[in-house]
Amino acid sequence: MPVRSIPKNYRSLTGKVIDFRSQSAVAFESALERDLYLLIDFDDAVARFEEQPVTIPYRDPAGVSRTYTPDVLVYYHSGLADQQDRQPVLYEVKYRDDLRANWGDYKPKFKAARRYARVQGWTFRLITEREIRTPYLKNAKFLREYRHRTLDSGDCCRVLAMLAERCETDPEALLVALSDDRWERARLLPVLWQLIAVRQAGADLTVPLTMRSRIWSFAPREERCDELIPQGHSRHGGHRRGTTLPDQPGTGLGERARP
Repeated sequence: MPVRSIPKNYRSLTGKVIDFRSQSAVAFESALERDLYLLIDFDDAVARFEEQPVTIPYRDPAGVSRTYTPDVLVYYHSGLADQQDRQPVLYEVKYRDDLRANWGDYKPKFKAARRYARVQGWTFRLITEREIRTPYLKNAKFLREYRHRTLDSGDCCRVLAMLAERCETDPEALLVALSDDRWERARLLPVLWQLIAVRQAGADLTVPLTMRSRIWSFAPREERCDELIPQGHSRHGGHRRGTTLPDQPGTGLGERARP
């Protein structure tokens, strides 16, 4: 239950986004915050999250007692094969221009949040559009629409079998291998996008997803294709991990945002 409700704001975008994990609507008070929720929803490593999770007391530069509510607290699954266990992360989302203009006011809030998170066994992270608005976000927005569609299991097996036979290919070449008929290829394309969205087929989502993107299979035959798979691709996590949220290792995004 959020400790703070989000009021209507006629100066910035507010609204709600559906969290398919909990089948609930999550309120946001900026377009950037909405984009973060989309990334959280798309990240299979996330177990659950709480928006507007805690109210933290602090003193402003004039010594006046105030309170501060960070945007979201994210809990992660433990025991994932391709990731180290991660502490919960308390996120605050800000535009870089806002940070530059108001850093003096924000700094005491963020110091208090960092101390509070440390006591709770969490990590506090301040993130901006630089970390959120990446090619991964565009891919997540596109693929998210395919994650919950109902598709024919025979079509899925057919596409996966051809992908396993090819080990690594691209969407265009895979569809050509599946059918000579362009209408049949058009019918099978959503099946491929869904398989990538649900991590049954691999793709590097840190770069724009196109008909010429490299895609690969997770079928048992993969041992025969090891030399063809680019280094850094996750074999068992579906896609390269560490790309959705800036607490994840190996992305260059772990730095705390600075104005």
